[in-house]
Amino acid sequence: MNKIIVTIIISFISFSLWAQQPKDTLNTEVINVVKPYTPTISDAFKLKDNPSVSDENIEKEVVDYKIKSVPVASTFTPSKGKAKGISRPKKERLFDNYISAGFGNYTTPLFEAYIRTFPNRDAEFGVLLKHHSSQGGIKEIKLDDSFYDSNFDVYFKQSNRDMDWKLNLGAQHQLYNWYGLPEIDFDTALLESINPRQMYLNVVLGGEIEYYDSFFKGAKASVSGLTDNYNSAELRIRIQPTLELPISSELINFQFDIDFLKGDFDRNYSDETAISYSYANLGVSPNFEVLRDNLSINLGAKLYYAVDLENSNGEFKAYPNVDASYQLIEEVLTLFGGATGGMYFNTYQDFSQENPFIAPNLFSVPTDEKYRAFAGVKGKLASNINYLFRASYGDERNKALYLKNQIKTYGITAVDEAYMLGNSFGIVYDDVKTMSFYGELAIDFSKEFTFGGNINFASYDMNIHEEAWNLPSLKTTLFADYHANKWTASAKLFMLSERKDLEVPFDAGFQPHYAGDIDTFIKTNGTYLDLNAQISYAFTNRLTAFAKGNNLLGTKYERYYNFPVQGIQVLAGITYKFNL
Repeated sequence: MNKIIVTIIISFISFSLWAQQPKDTLNTEVINVVKPYTPTISDAFKLKDNPSVSDENIEKEVVDYKIKSVPVASTFTPSKGKAKGISRPKKERLFDNYISAGFGNYTTPLFEAYIRTFPNRDAEFGVLLKHHSSQGGIKEIKLDDSFYDSNFDVYFKQSNRDMDWKLNLGAQHQLYNWYGLPEIDFDTALLESINPRQMYLNVVLGGEIEYYDSFFKGAKASVSGLTDNYNSAELRIRIQPTLELPISSELINFQFDIDFLKGDFDRNYSDETAISYSYANLGVSPNFEVLRDNLSINLGAKLYYAVDLENSNGEFKAYPNVDASYQLIEEVLTLFGGATGGMYFNTYQDFSQENPFIAPNLFSVPTDEKYRAFAGVKGKLASNINYLFRASYGDERNKALYLKNQIKTYGITAVDEAYMLGNSFGIVYDDVKTMSFYGELAIDFSKEFTFGGNINFASYDMNIHEEAWNLPSLKTTLFADYHANKWTASAKLFMLSERKDLEVPFDAGFQPHYAGDIDTFIKTNGTYLDLNAQISYAFTNRLTAFAKGNNLLGTKYERYYNFPVQGIQVLAGITYKFNL
């Protein structure tokens, strides 16, 4: 072993000297091993735990590296480079506030303003104002057909580390006229004595709160009140808290609903008997959601304790609330279906928004939707074509329907109120089973142009009434949107199929709501088309001019029977955006 160690030491020293000397002076030497090495334990030695190493005797040599340059002949001449421009779309500047104003035929002013400010980084305060009105002017109308609709909303939002909350106060003031007279000979003096004006004032105070890391996810609350020109009054209070609890790896949430409604009217349509109603709904809807790859399932129910406070009656109600979807082919085909239901209040406020020509003496009854089952498919036919098809079947008890009130004059005798000339609507209720089919298609031809439409067909099975009054069986909408550079344009074409209504003369001698043979009084409100369009041009990122057109086909259709709409309506204006 000693010979091997000597050999290794000699080789290491020789290599070191060769690397450090400018010239190689080391001679080669052959060492022959005569006896193989057989180690023993006595040959081993133990290293010290902390060996001392000294390099004081090692002299460092300075090494100077030099590169010997050798010129290379080349005939290559590089061409001059050009900077490549990067195309970046111009980012549109966003503004917090705007003011919009316009004016159109039928003496139609339009005004809208939205102002908001930020008191600090976590708070926001905003105000919204809207006004739209018209002095009327529909041909062959014997009563005033003007209207106006004004809105005011103010809100305050605050964000904290653990929650967000918001308060809002809104008011809406509307004026409409019962101008839809039946085709009978009215005495001029009678018409001159009629003031067909009705005003609605609706005030809403609301708030909501949302928690981030808590089983109490938040709540919504609102108090709303409605009054009119005839001393009618309605009050609604609603509170909707939400809880969310973990169960294993899933979550179950509970949506509570505390709903109170009270209404009072001075009289009913037949006599001067006052009308009052008040209801309370105490509801909870537990929902358990399961997500598994392409499958989504929501298992839930809606449970109510419904109370008729006027008659001191209460009962428990239970409804399904389940739905599921399965993505069969990613983005191409998704199957979905489910069933739901519920107890819903019919309010004077909702009726007046949908049909402002309603008489101020309705009686409200909650609608009991026992169930509504649905199934369908959705997805993409191509990367730029989206579709949705859905079929549903539902069973509703006490479904609300609009029906014209009976005429209270021969055209000569005076009436008690301005809405008793056969020019207003009441509410009737029926048990209705509805089968409906809905389809929707949207095509993105490019980033600038989108086209699409939807169609809804419904068939009604009535229990008491002969027709589903004022409900169409077919509704269709076609739409197109275009946006490029400074131009923006959109158009919508609506089609509504015919609807049925009743026009009962004063001498009929019965209430049409429960009549047997009423075929002679049934009136048909025909199918109509309505084309609406809007175009705008942005002079700058602050200033935009716009023009709107409604009923551009000039169709003389009736929104409700004997209530024709204005002809071609054109309005133009400007919008200015800014920051405070």
